[in-house]
Amino acid sequence: MRLMIAGGGGFRVPLVYRALASGPFSGLVRELVLYDVDPARLEAMDAVLNAMASEASLSPAPRSQLTIRTTTSMTQALTGTDMVFAAVRPGGTAGRVADERVALELGLLGQETTGAGGISYALRSIPAMLELAEAMRQLAPEAWLINFTNPAGMVTEALRPILGSRVIGICDSASGLVRRAAEAAGVPLPEGKLDGVGYYGLNHLGWLYRLESGGRDLLPELLSDARALSGFEEGRLFPQPFLAQLGCLPNEYLFYYYDTAKAVAAMRSAEGTRGESIHSQQRDLYPRLAAAGPAAYSLWDSARRSREEGYLAEARPAGEERDAEDLDGGGYERVALSIMRALAGAGNAELILNTVNAAGDNAGAQPSADGTTAIPAIPGLPPDAVVEVPCVVSPEGAAPLPQSVPYDSQLSLMLSIKQVERLTIRAATLGDRDAAIAAFAEHPLIGSESLASELLNGYEKAFPALRERWR
Repeated sequence: MRLMIAGGGGFRVPLVYRALASGPFSGLVRELVLYDVDPARLEAMDAVLNAMASEASLSPAPRSQLTIRTTTSMTQALTGTDMVFAAVRPGGTAGRVADERVALELGLLGQETTGAGGISYALRSIPAMLELAEAMRQLAPEAWLINFTNPAGMVTEALRPILGSRVIGICDSASGLVRRAAEAAGVPLPEGKLDGVGYYGLNHLGWLYRLESGGRDLLPELLSDARALSGFEEGRLFPQPFLAQLGCLPNEYLFYYYDTAKAVAAMRSAEGTRGESIHSQQRDLYPRLAAAGPAAYSLWDSARRSREEGYLAEARPAGEERDAEDLDGGGYERVALSIMRALAGAGNAELILNTVNAAGDNAGAQPSADGTTAIPAIPGLPPDAVVEVPCVVSPEGAAPLPQSVPYDSQLSLMLSIKQVERLTIRAATLGDRDAAIAAFAEHPLIGSESLASELLNGYEKAFPALRERWR
């Protein structure tokens, strides 16, 4: 199989290579093509992969078994490709800084995928991903697109008119939540299986509501056990009485909705934003990686661990460290390669993914009894909405599994955010400035037309090309 990574100079590319070079995914890919618009970033990542190939502790397959190419030509990258992983960041890490700062300066949440920052990011990432999707339709019409690009659910929905079911969105936060909760509850959860797991939501906005073993739901018992909850990240993130009353485990990003004031205060009191920290690190790191030779891998890995330590820091008490397993990496790439292996026919896999809500729209799902209406994975959401739910992945694609009816408060929040997503998609695809303002205004973390106008003015100033998109 020939795998192309769009955003091939991205910081997490070595994690994909590490997984491909050894372990259960070894031999899955014969050729890895790294595509990026920035040749300097490609040079740095190539240096890291070369160093990894000679790192005995990684026990990699010989590099000759996995041909690696780098290119700044989308045509060369896509021609003959079977699978595309996309993780692009238009505007780079400097763009992330602006996404955060413009919101924070107005007293709002400054986060790259949630709230104002997520809308701003989408206004840049959706046009870039539409360009990639159109190129795929022309140059690699049979290829699958596994989308990492944030905001992952919104971007995936924007691409469906071009790629249909051949685009699948991924994020590791939901699967990480399920894995950690299952371990805390003592529930065996084999790789690629989600038996007894109930999860519904949108990307970065979901809830684990069932965790069965032997026909018994162990989640209520876990939610009542403060000691067990303290053993993993999401259990510590939310107070135990709150979780017991809620009756489910929220995705970590729901911290920004359930405790917005605390999150904003922590961000505003910090020395710098998360984006500023990453921007500073990468600005200095990439030239050093390109010149580091055999030391490039260890230099990159040290930077990776430092980056992981700062993840969601505003939600943790001062001095609290992340769990060792979370610092090891292995989230996004494990999910993506599990999808790729299942699509290649090596056995079905059950994974939490971003795909269309109507189960009958995907391969392997059955229509309703009358044969005319697709079964919604999440009742109450539009059938063509992209949602984040457990899916069965086969060579025909990702088929969402029907979930329980959400609580009214959960459904209301999902419907509100889905409306924001669709307004943002309209703004990004059609150049509709009014839709962009409406998206900001209707987001529950903003809720103000005057703030919406100030936000868009701020983002237009930070990203002058944004003004050129409006029609």
